[in-house]
Amino acid sequence: MTYLWTLSDMAAAMRAEIAGAPPAGVTGISIDSRGLAPGEAFFAIQGDNRDGHDFVEGALKAGAGVAVVARAQRDRMPADAPLLLVDDVLEALRDLARAARARLAGKVVAVTGSVGKTGTKEALRLALSADGETHASAASYNNHWGVPLSLARCPATAQYAVFEIGMNHAGEITPLVQMVRPHVAIITTIEPVHLEYFGSLEKIADAKAEIFLGLEPGGAAVLNGDNGQYGRLKAAAEAAGVGRIVTFGEADKAEARLLRYSMQPDSSTVQARILGEDVTYKLGAPGKHVILNSLGVLAAVALSGADLALAALALGQLRAPVGRGARASLTLPKGSALLIDESYNANPASMAAAIALLGQAEVGRQGRRIAVLGDMLELGGEGERLHAALAGPLEAAKVDLVYCSGPLMHSLWQALPSGRRGGYAGTAAELEPSVLDAIRDGDAVMVKGSLGSKMGPIVKALQRLYSLGPTPEPA
Repeated sequence: MTYLWTLSDMAAAMRAEIAGAPPAGVTGISIDSRGLAPGEAFFAIQGDNRDGHDFVEGALKAGAGVAVVARAQRDRMPADAPLLLVDDVLEALRDLARAARARLAGKVVAVTGSVGKTGTKEALRLALSADGETHASAASYNNHWGVPLSLARCPATAQYAVFEIGMNHAGEITPLVQMVRPHVAIITTIEPVHLEYFGSLEKIADAKAEIFLGLEPGGAAVLNGDNGQYGRLKAAAEAAGVGRIVTFGEADKAEARLLRYSMQPDSSTVQARILGEDVTYKLGAPGKHVILNSLGVLAAVALSGADLALAALALGQLRAPVGRGARASLTLPKGSALLIDESYNANPASMAAAIALLGQAEVGRQGRRIAVLGDMLELGGEGERLHAALAGPLEAAKVDLVYCSGPLMHSLWQALPSGRRGGYAGTAAELEPSVLDAIRDGDAVMVKGSLGSKMGPIVKALQRLYSLGPTPEPA
């Protein structure tokens, strides 16, 4: 059997005491007993709402090879349970993550930014996998437990590893990137996200620039040269001693430069010059923002020493993730409609991008483009203005009907012309019935909002009522 970690290496990395009779090694790392695979190690992390120690017995019954628990909780465990006893479970996971990084000989890429982190990370996973064994963060595991979990899961044999790093407050990226120690760091863009906590774009840029503090000596920063905060990020990178700064975008001076492109409803074709090499490639996911981020992806590929041509070819397989633009066909009593699921989260930049994608969507002969929008949160005093400002992108995208929920979205509702108003409600749950009743043959409906606005249930309700057909494939 091939182990991710031998028990002795785990115990040494975490300074753990072995109790019971654990196996010689583990095949994986889990912090959730519900999705645990047999042979994995279960880490009993103390969360905000739940204590992982409450689920140790269930994890062991589900086949966990060993449970990592706090010494202070030993008496709660079965006497013969296979355990690794540590002072603090989360800190033990961080220690294991540091050991994973120390044993890794492959190239490491870290991704942050206000928007586009997960999509860029997935594109990197796809592109680098074309050249060699690649490990990447699962889902959006980009916080204080997600990053060490992703790193601890990295096989020693990986040739490339990609990690997403997020933050809500200043100071959060520094300890995470110092754990990851990337050879290449990408900042996708700086946008008004978490304004409630930062107050300005400049402070957001400063917090994102913390990613430079963990770069390996001789490492490279990949920055969006078209973004208004580029100069500030470049100065921060130089101050941190970053020796190689590569820009991507449409500007003539960009080292990863967009030359021309063609956008289709479900895909795009791109011509670009990446660090002096011309490449033409197809992107399996649509959108101008996806095109621009793909430039940063390919720059990171080249900087990592991977095969650029193979990486560009692989991007044709790119698909929008669930909740971030995933598309499906709804089967109606008479005909069908397109569902675009953007319900995972929202901010002004990602909302504008999603609206633009809806504007590109093909509709039937009598079909309409319908936007179902929930509040964008954490915008502070700018919230009402930024919501009302969405009226412009909606008009530019020729969206026919807009359904709004939430107190902040009322500002957009008031800014909309009467002919574009589909419906308004105080909550997503109250809005749901009118959305379900509105869909008809040929429509394209896009659902988006911050997690706290609870737009996901509207997507699920549409899927339940109108059984899903095959997910449309790019032409």
